[in-house]
Amino acid sequence: MDLDAELTSFHVGSGFSGRRSAVVGPFGVGLYVVNALSSRLTAEGTHWAKAYARGVEVDPPATAGAASGDGTTIAFWPDAEIFETTWCSFAVLAERLRQLAFLNRGLAISLTDERPADGARAVLFRFPDGVRDFVAALDAEAGGATDPEVIGFEREDPRMAGTMEVALRWSGSAAPIRGFVNSVATREGGTHVDGFRAGAVAAVTTYARERGLAAAADLDACADRIVEGVTAVVSVKLDEPEFLGATRQLLGNAEVRGCVEEAVREHLGDWFAAHPEQAARVVDDHVTRVMRRD
Repeated sequence: MDLDAELTSFHVGSGFSGRRSAVVGPFGVGLYVVNALSSRLTAEGTHWAKAYARGVEVDPPATAGAASGDGTTIAFWPDAEIFETTWCSFAVLAERLRQLAFLNRGLAISLTDERPADGARAVLFRFPDGVRDFVAALDAEAGGATDPEVIGFEREDPRMAGTMEVALRWSGSAAPIRGFVNSVATREGGTHVDGFRAGAVAAVTTYARERGLAAAADLDACADRIVEGVTAVVSVKLDEPEFLGATRQLLGNAEVRGCVEEAVREHLGDWFAAHPEQAARVVDDHVTRVMRRD
């Protein structure tokens, strides 16, 4: 993709692009909007450099010396005439970059703040187990986890033109299931989260009935609450995501629900079969606790 087009054309690089792109901002608006809202933006490659002001190129491309490393370096200064403050929060940036590292297994992201008078501070995020590490971190932050093992899997499914990465642990946590599409949080949920719920319920109820661990009538009565107390992350990466609502935080791809449901049901069922003692404890402790709330 032509960099100049990405920096100066709204229709290029805007929106949630393909699954191989990791969007940092909440709406995936692309470099065009960043450029337009910056008093100055520079783009530097190995032997060239460009400069822009409020989205307009200010000088012809210049020849530059060899940059360190590969790729393109983008630097921008938020426009003080547009924003009330141009002070960037290290904590906010660090949290978002940490999340991106969780959602893109093996990706290393570093953040350095050179503003402090007593010296720069820097962090490096890299999580080799991806969303499994994400679930473990969420539980650690909440101070819980009744079962030590995080259950997780990845699958590519051509029916939804994308991939899924799912991790969960029965922790007793009251946190909602966290859904992501192309590395962006879907706070209103959507078909990927619905599919996870349906698949987890099906796997638990099937296992419990087959082994007589809970009465069928009791399971039916609490089926919609079986996933309560589960710490889970459901991340899908789609070639063509479709969203509902103005805020684009509700995934609408109908085919994703069935794909995720099937994958969760099969993988969780296989895990139950391979870990009967842990599975029985999960069903006995978790399902019984849910049923007692009635």
